[in-house]
Parts: sequence; structure tokens; C-alpha cells
Amino acid sequence: MQIGPHQLKNKLIVAPMAGVTDRPFRELCKRLGAGMAVSEMLSSRPELWQSAKSRRRADHAGEVEPISVQIAGADPAMMAEAARYNVAHGAQLIDINMGCPAKKVCNVMAGSALLRDEPLVGRILDAVVKAVDVPVTLKIRTGWDRDHRNAVRVASIAESAGIRALAIHGRTRACGFTGGAEYETIAQVKSCTRLPVIANGDIASPEQAAHVLRHTRADSIMIGRAAQGRPWIFREIAHYLDTGRRLPPPSFGEIHALLREHLQALHGFYGEMMGVPIARKHVGWYTRTLPGAAAWRARLNRIETSQSQLAEVDRYFEELAALDTGVGAQEEELAA
Repeated sequence: MQIGPHQLKNKLIVAPMAGVTDRPFRELCKRLGAGMAVSEMLSSRPELWQSAKSRRRADHAGEVEPISVQIAGADPAMMAEAARYNVAHGAQLIDINMGCPAKKVCNVMAGSALLRDEPLVGRILDAVVKAVDVPVTLKIRTGWDRDHRNAVRVASIAESAGIRALAIHGRTRACGFTGGAEYETIAQVKSCTRLPVIANGDIASPEQAAHVLRHTRADSIMIGRAAQGRPWIFREIAHYLDTGRRLPPPSFGEIHALLREHLQALHGFYGEMMGVPIARKHVGWYTRTLPGAAAWRARLNRIETSQSQLAEVDRYFEELAALDTGVGAQEEELAA
């Protein structure tokens, strides 16, 4: 998979997810097999760029290249300026968000709400592509609702504007994240455009990844929610695509080591006050199907310091190690 001058090592991309794909998460996913990871979206409103949240989201220090930054907004001139700002702060690709279904984004006519206004889509894409000398990519949904799937037309607009790759989530804006992803529209777009197409939606196992690639003929796949608490999914999928065989699931010991590494990175990135509560949701994802985890997390969530949080994680996994069992059931449940 190549996007402009950037040759990715494989077909696997981490989806941008607000509150999830911060730098520690992106770095871990890349180390475990992802070819690229897109940042959390940054607003195109310049008055927000110096907020603590935006500064953290624009922090790419030491990050494995290529560095892809997603921007969101509805004003072409502001989006162009946001693209220039982020390139000046290290972005090597700019991704435009026209796929987010969140109400707070769509209520200001950004994200997937833009799909209702195709002329505005064109103006935004033209403005951003002309503003920067790095590749610009676009993420969309299949349309606004089931009666208005316009991804093919948007793909044509994107190609004319000079967009370098198109990611498509296999649901409409109205679907949110409910129901199963449909891949027919993605396949249709792929057959109608010369753009590299990235398929997204409900890819939670190596077998599903292979199926989506075959069915849509997409150039790569993008994985979001299935990687939460399971960053090793990227190496599993890469191995399966290369060999046709599944890797064995990670042991409790490896999960413990990865979770500990992730928590320490979060504590360092956010600091003690923010890092500890932010880490709790990741602990929940890593342990959601492990024995006794629900009751244990209730205790963990009362802990307020990073060292005590790590010590409690260590204690829990020491107890799991004594069970001498694997996590195959966990993997099967997540893939279902």
C-alpha cells in the first residue's frame, strides 16, 4: 500500500478514534504490526489549537513514520489553515474527517454530515489539497442514510480534487455503529475509482480481514474498535494474510507485559492526574473477557496513583498465571 511517497509495510491501518488513538496507542499498534495509524481528529478551529488536549493530539515526538493527522471542520479556508498548521507540526499526511457520526460533530455540519452537501465536500477537498505539499486522504461513510448512499459520487469528487487515498466505513451516517457493516458500496467505489481504497467496519478477525479484502478488492483495511485492548490484532491479521494460518493467541504473560507497557506510556504521556483515569478504560478493554475481571476492575477503578495501578495489574495477572490457561476463548469471543 502506497500513499504518495509513503510505502506502508502492509495493508493494515489503525482507524482514528477520539479518546483512543493517542500517541501511546498508535505507537503500540505500529510496533505490533500496523502499517500506519491515523491520529485522533483535531479541530480546524484555531482558537482550540493551543488547548492542552489539542497540543497532546499534535504531539508526534518519536512516533514511527508515516505520521497521519486527521482534521475536522466544515469551512474550507479553516480546514486549509488547519492542514498547514499540522504539517508545520510534523504531519506527513493529512486526513479529512467526513466519516464521524457523532452528534456533536455532525451538529456543526462536520464529519459525516458533510456528505449531504457534495459541493461543499469539493470545496473543502480542493482547499486542503492546495494548501499543503503532503498527501491528503479522506475518510467517509457509504452515505447519509440507506436511501442516500453517495460514496461513489464523493469518490469521484475526491479523485478530481487530488485526494491520494479514500477510507470508507461500511455504514451510513444514520446507522452510527449499529447493524452490520455492508461492503457492497465499498466494492462499488473500488470498481469506479483509481484511488487507493481502504475498507473499514466490523473487521475483528484475520478471517474477516481476508474476506473484506477479497470481497471489496480494497487496497488495505482499517481497524478501529477491534484493536481496543487487543493491539496484537495487527500482527495476527498480517500473519494470516501472509500464510493463511492463525497465530496462537497471546499468553496471559504477554497480555500482562503489553498492558503494563501501555499503562506506563499513558502515565508518562498524560501525567499522573490524567493518566491514571484514562488508563482505566484500556484496562477494561484488555481484560474484558478474562476470568474474574469484572469484580477486579471495580477495585482497580478506585485506585488513584500510577504505581498502585500498576501493582494491582501485576497482582491480578499473577493470579491468572496460577490458573495456567490460555486466552483462546477470549480471542474467539472478540472475533465473533
